[in-house]
Amino acid sequence: MTSSPRGGRTSRGRAAARRTPLPIGLVLPATALLVLALGYPLVRQVFLSVQEFGLAQQFGQPPEWIGLGNYRELLTDPYLWAVVGRTVAFCFVNAGLTLGLGMGIAVLMARMSGWVRVAAQIGLLLAWATPVVAAMTIWQFLFDTEYGLVNWVLVELGGDYAGHSWLLHPLSFFMVATIVVVWMSVPFVVFTLYAALTQVSDDVLEAAEIDGAGPWQRFRHVVLPSIRPVLLVVLLLQLIWDLRVFTQIYTLQKAGGITRDTNLLGTYIYSLGIKGGEFGLAAAAAMFMLALTVVITAPYIRMMLKQEEDD
Repeated sequence: MTSSPRGGRTSRGRAAARRTPLPIGLVLPATALLVLALGYPLVRQVFLSVQEFGLAQQFGQPPEWIGLGNYRELLTDPYLWAVVGRTVAFCFVNAGLTLGLGMGIAVLMARMSGWVRVAAQIGLLLAWATPVVAAMTIWQFLFDTEYGLVNWVLVELGGDYAGHSWLLHPLSFFMVATIVVVWMSVPFVVFTLYAALTQVSDDVLEAAEIDGAGPWQRFRHVVLPSIRPVLLVVLLLQLIWDLRVFTQIYTLQKAGGITRDTNLLGTYIYSLGIKGGEFGLAAAAAMFMLALTVVITAPYIRMMLKQEEDD
């Protein structure tokens, strides 16, 4: 069977459209800006990580090339591995709690009446829009040793928490930090998953219910597979954000936490560079953090790519 001239012209037209340079021309300026904004700092950091760059270099002394010396010093320091273990544990705990709470609230929001849903969305939006420093001021007041609302409530309930310091011990410090980080991250997860839940077909859910599937079975076998791509993206973003937490930890440390016992990678890099003046060592630690981020997120990126191929 031969193709008609009209069909041939259509195929040639589509091929010509695919070869047009217009799409590439439209993308190139944004790509160039992205490479300039992200590429130069990354390259600069790589060079800095293989140099001895301290306070003397800040005042004009040429940096000394030391190769992998900074990396050797870091990787042989037991304290770095303690910070890495602490950071990874904090990251996964926070990402898991955020995703679990966000999913639960999103499911509840899908079942709320109109005005209740709007009120819940406004509250979540206000919590999400609150600047980090302003939110941290409120949380510091709530957990204040002398005048904190948390201690007052616990004392009224009969607990021995008068003058209790929540930030002095690492375990309670990270409990407070987890509450703050999860509280600030949950609204994004709720809004994203709620939007995904609204796209699940009611006909499919009704068919599953007719077939005898209960609420949990419908959620597990119908809802979760339907929103799996969104879940993977949200989980990936949460892992990256929780791995790079800095402001919340640094603020709580300034409010009374013991820095050495509560450092995560973000605050550790800050203490090396800004506080200690070891900018080459801090750059090497930042490159190590980048590599750790790639290692942790690689499985989820692989799952996302596999999901795209299956679709």
